[in-house]
Amino acid sequence: MQTRDQRYARRAYEQMTALPEGDRARYGALALKLPVLIRTAGLAQAVAFVEARGKREGELLLEHLAQTLGFSGRSHLGATVREAPVMVYLSLTRRTLAALVWYKRFAQSLFKVSGTEETDG
Repeated sequence: MQTRDQRYARRAYEQMTALPEGDRARYGALALKLPVLIRTAGLAQAVAFVEARGKREGELLLEHLAQTLGFSGRSHLGATVREAPVMVYLSLTRRTLAALVWYKRFAQSLFKVSGTEETDG
């Protein structure tokens, strides 16, 4: 039996080590920024913002995050975020931020992303 954090860490590590080399820097930079965006704008706005940008690294990160949180894909995550009652939304926000801790840590340790890299807007 594993803790929730262990499951999140294992899943994030598997997903991130499987990324092609060319996607790692931008994916990592977004992984560092997404928790801040969620805290300042809220989960629904943050997800909508990443979806609206239509960038590969955003699509990958949302897909990976959705899988880690137990959703069938990023569209399922997005729909749930937009339609969830308040208590579910708050719980999902906490779970998302807990999962993103691991994406952020692995971006720093595996990809050596420092947070100063640009993600093209």
